[in-house]
Amino acid sequence: MNLFLLLLGILLTSIGLMFILLYTNLLTMGYSFFKFVYFISRRLECWYFVIGIILIILVLERWHKHVLLLRHPFKLF
Repeated sequence: MNLFLLLLGILLTSIGLMFILLYTNLLTMGYSFFKFVYFISRRLECWYFVIGIILIILVLERWHKHVLLLRHPFKLF
C-alpha cells in the first residue's frame, strides 16, 4: 500500500509540475508574476503538485517510523 501511494504521489507531482511549467508561457504573454500565481492557484492540474508532495511526505514519514522500530533490538525472553 505504501509503495502504491508513493508512486501515486510521484505521478501527481510530475503531472502538476509539468502543467506549472507549461503555464509559464503566460509570463511571456504579458501576465505579471502575481497574476500568474493567481491563475495557477485556481487550476486543478497545478494542485496535483501540492497533493503529490503531501502524499510523498506522508508515505516517507510513515516508512521512516517503521524502519526505526525495526532497528531497535528487543528481547524475546
